[in-house]
Amino acid sequence: MNDSIHDPEIIDPSDIESAEGVHVSSLAIASKQLPPYLTLLPLNSRPLFPGLIVPLVFEGDEMIGAVRQLADGKEPHIGLVLLRDEEEKFTPSNLYEVGVVARVMKAIEIEGHGLHLVVECLSRFRIEGLLSDTPPIQARVKYHEETSYEDNIELRAYTVAIVNTIKELLKHNPLHEEELRMFLSRFGLTEPHHLADFAASLTTADRGELQDVLETYPIFERLKKVMTLLNRELNVSKVQSRIRKNIDERVSDQQRKYFLHEQLHEIKQELGMEIDEKDQEANRLRERIKKLTLSEEAQERFDEEMGKLSMLDPSSPEYGVSRNYLDWLTALPWGKYTRDRYNLKLASRVLNREHSGLEDVKDRILEFIAVGARKKEVGGSIILFVGPPGVGKTSLGKVVAEALNRPFYRFSVGGMRDEAEIKGHRRTYIGAMPGKILQALKQVKAANPVIMIDEVDKIGSDFRGDPASALLEVLDPEQNSDFLDHYLDLRFDLSRVLFMLTANQLDTVPRPLLDRSEIIRLPGYMGFEKLAIGKKHLWPRQLEAHGLSKKEVSLSDSAMNKLVEDYAREPGVRQLEQLLKKLLRKVARKLAEEECETPIRIGARNVDEYVGKPRFYEKHMRTGVGVCTGLAWTALGGTTLTIETTVVHQDRRGLKLTGQLGKVMQESAETALSYISSNLYRFGADTGFFDKRFVHLHVPEGAVPKDGPSAGITMATVLLSLALDKAPKSIAMTGEMTLTGDVLPIGGEREKLLACKRLGISEVILPYANKVDVEELPKNVAKGLTIHYVKHFNEVAKLIFGIRLRPVRRKKKQNTTKTPRHKEKE
Repeated sequence: MNDSIHDPEIIDPSDIESAEGVHVSSLAIASKQLPPYLTLLPLNSRPLFPGLIVPLVFEGDEMIGAVRQLADGKEPHIGLVLLRDEEEKFTPSNLYEVGVVARVMKAIEIEGHGLHLVVECLSRFRIEGLLSDTPPIQARVKYHEETSYEDNIELRAYTVAIVNTIKELLKHNPLHEEELRMFLSRFGLTEPHHLADFAASLTTADRGELQDVLETYPIFERLKKVMTLLNRELNVSKVQSRIRKNIDERVSDQQRKYFLHEQLHEIKQELGMEIDEKDQEANRLRERIKKLTLSEEAQERFDEEMGKLSMLDPSSPEYGVSRNYLDWLTALPWGKYTRDRYNLKLASRVLNREHSGLEDVKDRILEFIAVGARKKEVGGSIILFVGPPGVGKTSLGKVVAEALNRPFYRFSVGGMRDEAEIKGHRRTYIGAMPGKILQALKQVKAANPVIMIDEVDKIGSDFRGDPASALLEVLDPEQNSDFLDHYLDLRFDLSRVLFMLTANQLDTVPRPLLDRSEIIRLPGYMGFEKLAIGKKHLWPRQLEAHGLSKKEVSLSDSAMNKLVEDYAREPGVRQLEQLLKKLLRKVARKLAEEECETPIRIGARNVDEYVGKPRFYEKHMRTGVGVCTGLAWTALGGTTLTIETTVVHQDRRGLKLTGQLGKVMQESAETALSYISSNLYRFGADTGFFDKRFVHLHVPEGAVPKDGPSAGITMATVLLSLALDKAPKSIAMTGEMTLTGDVLPIGGEREKLLACKRLGISEVILPYANKVDVEELPKNVAKGLTIHYVKHFNEVAKLIFGIRLRPVRRKKKQNTTKTPRHKEKE
């Protein structure tokens, strides 16, 4: 076999002619001398039909040996049968019963590629019996002889329909044109059985449907099935053609636009009207750097990165990384500062315009600006505003920035756990970027802004790092002149940045930050201050926000005061603002639904129609034996704390405490009981009063947790009232007491005094050590109050009960002379 073979998928008629010496047109379909016994060979993918000339490839040593014997033998006919399951082995049970007999026209064995055959399919056959059931399988077969068909209308209609469908199919799939030409050179359209088999072979139907056509002997039934397969193939080809056309049009349009853009780009470059995008980006970065004053280190890094950028292709990922880095480097305000303004009168005017009250806080801020005016700089300072929510900590930072003529930037660190938020991510990470500090500087475009860091008392830490420690390098004046961000990896001077921090409490502020900060406390607003803020700031702002005007609704001073006293007693003004929003929403709805007279007047009598019933009610000072009024500080401001005691029984000594008291208050009660019990003689009471009495001490509002040392003298007073069986005077008090009766200072005196004024209490007892604190408060706080300052509980007892203390009872001296032993025996 020295003959060459072409691509087995394409049959060239000239090859067949040279191999067999027969012209294609002279090929006979089948001879009546076909052998009664055939050697069967398997087909995997699809069956073959009579009248076709097709290539076949057989692989595997056993199969190649069997086929070679057939090809070299005198009998060139073989039986080709489709496997029922192409995954199973070649066995008799895995073969269909109907196949096609074929004549081997050419056989070529190519080393490593199996045995290649060119066969001519002649006629259908059915397996009648098996001569062997192991390869090579031989079988006795019965051939199907196609009869001559008379010309009739129905047969011609089917024939014409199939021919027309094939013509339509050729428009969408030109590959079938050569096959049709070969078919027409051998057969005529008047042979319907050949036309049906040829049409079935053109389709891409599955193997089962094609085998069904092969097994269908009646011509009309076979033509119907073939027509169904052809129509389906035509529909699939139309869809494929439409999809291919759409894709080609889209690609062609994109290619056309691309070529036009490239031509336009080249023309502009030739005319000098446009430069390369890469060069344009480099020029933009160089123009930005000319306006900055870079450090020597930053200038070297810029030149290095620009050199790297010039060697990179714009489509490479590294190009984008370098370009982003240079964009950040040139966007920072290197050497750009705003001109500070140290006008104290203007600063005072801005503070008074934006804030009512807080005079002591305003004084501290003005003093800070005055020092900056003397030094000609206020950078490098850290101010920590501490106070409850809603007292204006953040807005104070904005006012300071406006007074100094500096840009303002604020961000919160509440819940922050990753130090990269402060110091940036390293450039090795995907999506890396600088930290919050450099982001702030880029946005404000100045190297000396006012940066406010909110919620430093709520900062966190975990396995990702400790943001509080990262803040130290940012805030510490000794270190921030060389602040190093992980992303930028260059030293940046933060020494002229004014950092302002806010916190609700100092207990959870990291100690290193606390040590470096100047603390300004905002204790909260007094009632008259909140009234002024509501009228001057909140009411006009909410009117504008709700689309209303003063001509449509008016709020009286008494109504505003009722909102402050009965609805919004917290230190800040957020609750008051929420109430005003609720009120104006009701008004807007009323104006939309009803035709009512304007302005709608809201006073103290009808304000509850808009905001509901009051949340707070006035407490009256209670008096009686074993009852006294103390003062306490809460997150909502100052309040009174009524303490009650009674004797439960006289069986044994004991003390029961209720009211959800904390550990400190429990110890204060025990200390008070010990002190009073040991000094009953001096107070003129029965010295054995508490020896066999079980005392119950209760602080009302038991659902509210209470703790703190400032109720010490109040607890001692109610215990002494029990022992004396005498009601104390209507004087409120607060102070911590020691076991020896000394009265120690407390905190929150401002809020506590305001609570007294709100309840109509005129006399108050405070520790003597708090006298200085009270004198520093605004005069309005203590106005109208009689304050008694005490150093020892003896002074409290004189004020409350009007008793004269007895002198301390001296203990009798015991005889210490020893008696001789012999006299003891006598």
